[in-house]
Amino acid sequence: MPRRSKGARLQLKAARRNKSGQITHQATWIIRDNGRDVSTGCAADEIAAAEGKLRDYIGSKHIPQRRIQHIDDIAVADVLSIYMDAQLDKLRGRFTVDSESEDIIPEIRKFKRRIERLNEWWGAKMLGEVNAEACRSYAKKRGKRGGARRDLEDLRAAIGHHAVEGYHREIVKVSLPNKGQPRDRWLTRSEAAKLVWVCWRYREMQKGSRRAIDDVKVATSKRPLRHLARFILLGIYTGTRAGALAAASPIPAIGRSYVDLERGRYYRLKQGSEKTNKRQPTVPIPLRLLTHLRRWHRANPEAMHFVEYNGKAVTSVKTAFKSAVKLAGLGPGISPHTLRHTAATWLMQRGADPWQAAGYLGMSLEVLLNTYGHHHPDYLSDAVEKIVSRDPAGEGKAHVSGTISGAVIPIRRNGA
Repeated sequence: MPRRSKGARLQLKAARRNKSGQITHQATWIIRDNGRDVSTGCAADEIAAAEGKLRDYIGSKHIPQRRIQHIDDIAVADVLSIYMDAQLDKLRGRFTVDSESEDIIPEIRKFKRRIERLNEWWGAKMLGEVNAEACRSYAKKRGKRGGARRDLEDLRAAIGHHAVEGYHREIVKVSLPNKGQPRDRWLTRSEAAKLVWVCWRYREMQKGSRRAIDDVKVATSKRPLRHLARFILLGIYTGTRAGALAAASPIPAIGRSYVDLERGRYYRLKQGSEKTNKRQPTVPIPLRLLTHLRRWHRANPEAMHFVEYNGKAVTSVKTAFKSAVKLAGLGPGISPHTLRHTAATWLMQRGADPWQAAGYLGMSLEVLLNTYGHHHPDYLSDAVEKIVSRDPAGEGKAHVSGTISGAVIPIRRNGA
């Protein structure tokens, strides 16, 4: 009778010596799996790293069951694995990258990290164990309410995908933490102008000498933030999300957001991409911005994107944006998404029609009014007018003014 396999496990491979007793190969951890040795590349004192390699190896070997089962027999790790495979295929198609270079895309990298966090806590549990109490425990362990909510949204989506694929029939509900207050930070026109000028004028500072004792830095001819000035102008004038801004191109192609300089139209949805819940409608380009775009294209007609760094399209501007905000002295709470807040706020402050503003920004009318409606000059104006107006039906009835907490309020008296 054959011996039962012990499964994949770690084993310390002893150091090797030559005939004179000198060590030629240091002791390393290997993975033993049914007679097969797999190197981890971890030294004897790197046990934690070796354990991580073992987890990755076991995970890569495991093939989740793709057939209908009861939720008490389905590991959450399998649910997450099936969902991740499906989502990565979509993301790879959206960004036109292969599996070897996909980690350079921030959206893919962040998605993988969220799934890894979920798998560390939920992976060993069965799908039937997912309930409100377990979700609250995860949120408490996660610490950040916003981060926990985002992670659990992925868990909910994974469970929903598993059900749609027909792998379970029972209802499993994921309890999400309450939403935080929406950010109301936006840039004034003077702040926006200051930020753009800082990005355009800033020159990289480097040490004038290689000597360790010389810490004096001098300005060079390099201007590492100029691409960000273009990004900011595009973001403020269109209210477009960062991903579409980075993909904006005067040349139509798969994976790019096409800017038609002749007709003045911005096709924000990347060509070849499917529509998602994040609306990206085609919009006309404001004349002032269109003038900039045409000038940029004339200056460098070979450029594939309007926002490029060292001749290549940018995948993320978060680091550069953080540096620019610090240089401009604008304080905390400002990110690339603040440009979208700014565009929405300016539209409301200028009295734009909410329906058209929502269509231009690519958001629902409800979200626009709930988040930015208070900036509109007509916000509650009718109510303010009506609260102090006389009642047309109250003719012949006396009115007096009463004072409450220093406020003068009209009070109608019945004349009794």
